[in-house]
Amino acid sequence: MKFYIPFFLLSILFFFRVIYESKAQQVYYPQTVVNIYQEKFFINGVPTLEGKTWRGYNIEGLLPNARLVQGIFDDLNPETRKLWKYPDTGQWDAERNNLEFVDAMSSWHKNGLLAFTINLQGGSPMGYSKEQPWHNSALDENGDLRKPYMDRLDRILKKADELGMVVILGIFYFGQDQRLKDEKAIIAAVDNTIDWLFEKGYRNVLIEISNECDNRAYDHEILKPHRIHELIDRAKYRQKSGYRFLVSTSFNGGSIPTDNVIRSSDFVLIHGNGVGSPAGLNNMANIIRNKDVYRPMPIVNNEDDHFDFDQPMNHFIASISSYVSWGYFDYRMENEGFNDGFQSVPVNWNISSERKRGFFYLLREMTGGND
Repeated sequence: MKFYIPFFLLSILFFFRVIYESKAQQVYYPQTVVNIYQEKFFINGVPTLEGKTWRGYNIEGLLPNARLVQGIFDDLNPETRKLWKYPDTGQWDAERNNLEFVDAMSSWHKNGLLAFTINLQGGSPMGYSKEQPWHNSALDENGDLRKPYMDRLDRILKKADELGMVVILGIFYFGQDQRLKDEKAIIAAVDNTIDWLFEKGYRNVLIEISNECDNRAYDHEILKPHRIHELIDRAKYRQKSGYRFLVSTSFNGGSIPTDNVIRSSDFVLIHGNGVGSPAGLNNMANIIRNKDVYRPMPIVNNEDDHFDFDQPMNHFIASISSYVSWGYFDYRMENEGFNDGFQSVPVNWNISSERKRGFFYLLREMTGGND
């Protein structure tokens, strides 16, 4: 006697199989894990730049990085979208921008770059700007994640994981934080971001709650210095299977992070914009390390718009002389309609300018590259 399963049961079984396999495909098994021990960064249990010195400076445990915040950029405002059009097509294309970013990542890593900053609300696509009428946010008004943005981020994180790179993931940016309607939405955005990372399985991510939390353009009180530690702590204590993400927030160029932020953070984020001399960066590092609330932890400069890479002393060299990781911030330089700077849209993500070549040449000399 033959046994037949009714067609409707087969359909139900098939449906659940598709759902199961779909969920199984979403699980990502990471290759790259970032950790911190005292003042050093570790990747997969090994200090970065293990055993390396340069011109007598110890660089083991540092995290050379660049500000590349526009890798998932889009503009949801039809009135300003035309500002970012590609010169060869006359249109803006968020997917093209993202794919060209991913294609360029191997060349950055080859030349010694170990980390980069990207942000769910980007940065000024003009480099610097007073007003921000464009609408660039992976977060909707309730703090929920927009899938097209997160799909683009997923591509970047996967490629970074394959290369052994660390991503400093910013959540909020001044001038776009007002896209979220209230404090409840801000908190939801932090929770949703951390949960999304847990779901995807990434371990190569450091969290920057907000870019320059002391900027006066922030609308929400919880994103300002006197309360931002609440979000740092919230992200830190959100765990899965005994794992949590390492968290901090940055301040305006030249600003010393407040005691409440240093106390809550896993690493200290500073910016070098507006700091008039390399010695100014040395002074910032000294002030931070002499604070009562400071304990041994990395100090990371992840935004600095000073260059002079061919000079015997510059902001990059000054930072490593103080055992501070340094981040290259490269903004607007128009070249035939593209922007050779790494922040101004539409971005040429290749090492396409003298300024970029100067940075990567010095970086490769310091680190030996990653061939």
